[in-house]
Amino acid sequence: MPSPSPAIRWSQPTDRDAILALIRDTGFFRDDEIEIAREVLDDALRDGPSGDYQSYTALLAGRPVGWVCFGHTPCTIGTYDIYWIAVDRGEQGKGIGRALLQDAESRIAGLGGRISVLETSGRGLYDSTRGFYLKLGYIEEARLREFYAPGDDKVVYTKRLGGGQGRG
Repeated sequence: MPSPSPAIRWSQPTDRDAILALIRDTGFFRDDEIEIAREVLDDALRDGPSGDYQSYTALLAGRPVGWVCFGHTPCTIGTYDIYWIAVDRGEQGKGIGRALLQDAESRIAGLGGRISVLETSGRGLYDSTRGFYLKLGYIEEARLREFYAPGDDKVVYTKRLGGGQGRG
């Protein structure tokens, strides 16, 4: 039987603790990265949809199981960064990440976005993440050697979303 599709909606203040817990519990992020995620989430919750960060939560049976946050890349026309995507460790591999990413892409295109940009680590821990991005049509545009730390490259992926002129 296929997994149920998550409901995806604008993140609410009541989602905050669950989102931060699922980010922490993935085991992928260092404490300083989790702190940045917290700051971005708090900014999105404070500023709402008119702010710089667009924050959406995936829910199963009313429980937050995933989070995506994106925003227009300053000084560009129609380029958007997907800053964060995380799925509850117990729900990974069930299509929630795919649903979140596709929802974000649709929203970005609706805002006139042309290009979606994702960045991730080059460490082995992130092999499945990089494979996931490739499977969803992203291409590796750049690799900055040892960007994050010795032995930890920054890998940049992009996906063309259409011909929108977007925000600029």
